[in-house]
Amino acid sequence: MMVRTLSYAAACAMLTSIAACTVGPDFTRPKSIDKAGWNDPSAKQGAVSEQANPDPEWWSGFNDPVLTALIEKSIKGNLDLQQAVLRIVEARQGEVAARAEGLPTLGATGSYKRTQLGAKGLLESNGATDQLNNLTDKKSGKAIGGLLDQISQPADIYQYGFNVSWELDLFGKVRRSVEQASAKTEAAAEATNDALVMLEGQVAEAYVQLRGAQALAASQQENVRIARDALELTERRQQNGLTTQLDVEQARTQLNDSERQLPAFDKQVAQAMNSLSVLIGEPPGTVDPMVATPAPLPKPPQVVGVGVPSTLARRRPDIREAEAQLHAATANVGVAVAGFYPDISLTGNLGLRALDASYLTNWASHFYSFGPSVSLPIFEGGRLTAGLTVAHAQAAEAALAYRGTVLNALREVENALVAYRTDTIARDDAAKTVKSADTTFYLARNRYEHGLSDFLQALDAQRTLISARQQLVQADISLTGDIVALYKALGGGWEKKAGDITIPQINPTPPPLPGALDSVAGESLKPNPPRAE
Repeated sequence: MMVRTLSYAAACAMLTSIAACTVGPDFTRPKSIDKAGWNDPSAKQGAVSEQANPDPEWWSGFNDPVLTALIEKSIKGNLDLQQAVLRIVEARQGEVAARAEGLPTLGATGSYKRTQLGAKGLLESNGATDQLNNLTDKKSGKAIGGLLDQISQPADIYQYGFNVSWELDLFGKVRRSVEQASAKTEAAAEATNDALVMLEGQVAEAYVQLRGAQALAASQQENVRIARDALELTERRQQNGLTTQLDVEQARTQLNDSERQLPAFDKQVAQAMNSLSVLIGEPPGTVDPMVATPAPLPKPPQVVGVGVPSTLARRRPDIREAEAQLHAATANVGVAVAGFYPDISLTGNLGLRALDASYLTNWASHFYSFGPSVSLPIFEGGRLTAGLTVAHAQAAEAALAYRGTVLNALREVENALVAYRTDTIARDDAAKTVKSADTTFYLARNRYEHGLSDFLQALDAQRTLISARQQLVQADISLTGDIVALYKALGGGWEKKAGDITIPQINPTPPPLPGALDSVAGESLKPNPPRAE
């Protein structure tokens, strides 16, 4: 007895030690970005600061209430963003399903069957029927063969019961599956954060394009006014015999050319307003009352905080998503490794079976079975090895994708810094050009008006001024757009706004899923806290 007890204890101890085993590699977070600072010299200038991280609500730095209102509306109404939220729901339910694989399952069964066993035929085929017919029951005196006729008649079988099954996760297959599903849920949440960053940038870009088109239209209206004044001046001089009809026609041509360009700017304004309407999840024309009245371009903040490269991985959702995908791929290697090990399950059945429904409440009709079952792969034709090779390849691919995402993020920030620095210089030069062209046009017009030069010189000065003014507006548009692109590249804008996303309503029937969406959204849409490197 003592030996049996010790053997049982040793077996339990061995199973416990095996149960603590989880095969496959453990995930290790990639190293942080090893880069002390940005390459572009603009990061060391006064307008850009590495000493401060980007403002989580960077659009507020433009001090434009309309822009802020549009971004708030887009966060609550954008359809692509709501689809991303539903992908979090899908991922989280996949995680729930993975966890369920490690839990016991309990089911109930019930059946009714009309059964013909064919017992008489089996006896006849073995020559036993004739022998049984010659036998009689001692008590009743009836032939046993007659009883066999009754037994071989069709019978009604009633049955109901319960069955239970539990797969013992001795080698961590379920645990690795749960780890993989959890990482996929995190990746879906980070993809939603990334979609939020992109959306905020798209709204800001569309708004800059709108205000820019309105500014270009206003500038072109001023050009039309200048051209009309020049035509009127030329007509007066022609009426007084001081110039020719050729000068009049040249002035009229310039006016017509300036007026010809106005519809193009109206098209840009309308298309930008339509884009804004769709970005907030509404039909075109919805935002027109908010933005139809022309307004200046939003003014960028005086100082843009960019932080240092090492903080980029914690801030950019696409890098965090790539890390979660790498985690999921690493866990999948463990799932593939566990496929080489035995699957051990505990199963059981308990129920009642009778030929008469009234006996289904009689415990004498009960049946049961229970015990362990083991499934060990011996020959799979290379399927398991191929699956493991694929899992390793996918993990290596995910590692390369992570590195590529980091490099792309660094490139986007550096390009945005370069664009901001060079466009700032270009904008200052454009402003100087406008000032010089304005003076030149004033002097040329004055000389023409007093008969000291021909109209061609005044016309050239007018064309130069028109072109310079348009280029200055384009430079302002590019510079403002550069700031938006820089904020997008830095990955800010999701930290405080993820919880404001409108959660789509789903009503699964049947079976009901009470509170599933709320719990998923409530957990997944909370901003992930910055992780220590």
